[in-house]
Amino acid sequence: QVQLVESGGGLVQAGGSLRLSCAASGRTFSNYGMSWFRQAPGKEREFVADITRSGDSTDYTDSVKGRFTISRDNAKNTVYLQMNRLKPEDTAVYYCAADRWNRLGPKEEVYNYWGQGTQVTVSS
Repeated sequence: QVQLVESGGGLVQAGGSLRLSCAASGRTFSNYGMSWFRQAPGKEREFVADITRSGDSTDYTDSVKGRFTISRDNAKNTVYLQMNRLKPEDTAVYYCAADRWNRLGPKEEVYNYWGQGTQVTVSS
């Protein structure tokens, strides 16, 4: 069992920055590929970014490329999402997810564990 707890969300003006954190406990964090997803009001949850177990490879959805950076610190059992140049359309609940087999990507069914989410609101 892995417990994931997101933090760092909040209200920010367009053009601003936020750094989300996802703290993991319960199993060996470095065994899991990690991702961030988000769900905007009235929309389906969507993939944002992922990072492999070792952190040597990352991937992003097109809408956040060049603005968001995913990273991880396996010594701290934490994955981060640095979000810069935020836009109102980035407003959503952001979730982290853990994939035991490092498959990653946008298909939610590959993920074994999910956090409860943290709200990000970007005002115009």
